[in-house]
Amino acid sequence: MKVSLFITCLSDAIYPRVGEVMVRLLAAYGVQLEFPQVQTCCGQPSYNSGYWDETRTAAKTILEAFDDSDFVVCPSGSCTYMIHHYPELFAEEPIWLEKAKRLQDKAYEFTQFLVQVLGITDIGASFPHKVTYHPSCHGSRLLGVKDEPLALLANVKGLELVPLPHAEDCCGFGGTFAIKMSDISGAMVTEKVDHVKETQAEVLVGLDMACLMNIAGNLRHRNEPVRVMHLAELLYEGVQTR
Repeated sequence: MKVSLFITCLSDAIYPRVGEVMVRLLAAYGVQLEFPQVQTCCGQPSYNSGYWDETRTAAKTILEAFDDSDFVVCPSGSCTYMIHHYPELFAEEPIWLEKAKRLQDKAYEFTQFLVQVLGITDIGASFPHKVTYHPSCHGSRLLGVKDEPLALLANVKGLELVPLPHAEDCCGFGGTFAIKMSDISGAMVTEKVDHVKETQAEVLVGLDMACLMNIAGNLRHRNEPVRVMHLAELLYEGVQTR
């Protein structure tokens, strides 16, 4: 089967290590990730701002990039769910609509692919630290990724998972929302970090670098010594140090 990596803008430009460790983790199970270099932004920023024509242009590039893939794996629940909007965008264009439906059916967030497709919940990792988990809004509420990351974390040896108070509250990023309504966004992420501090966790882990970037920025601003990691990074480090 041909499995492709949809890297997303943030991971590609700012957090490339997330993509790198995904490639290495999946390679250990015989999955050689392809990387179509023509891939671009999923179109979520323009879609959320109401620029649907511009979004269709980006979406067509994505659809063509992954058309011959059997599975598409992405380190972001937010960008993965954006693909679920493609059938709506191409409702009046039958050829593109068919491509959109095919991509929607084969696109998976990273932990979804590990657990649902490969059937893996224990990769033999060890990570002796106190960890708390932030479930990003799009991944948990819209894409339905809830049990998969928790199952993977539960099988990491030595890891103490501390529940995050009001975990499902938004971190306040929301893409352009953080710019248009910065005061509200700032208050939301401050409250999120207050809850992270309550856990006394050494590490905050999540599935979406956009949310983690926002929370990490507030932690740095407040000089809080909490390490922020994508779950793929935690799992990979745990395998390397076991």
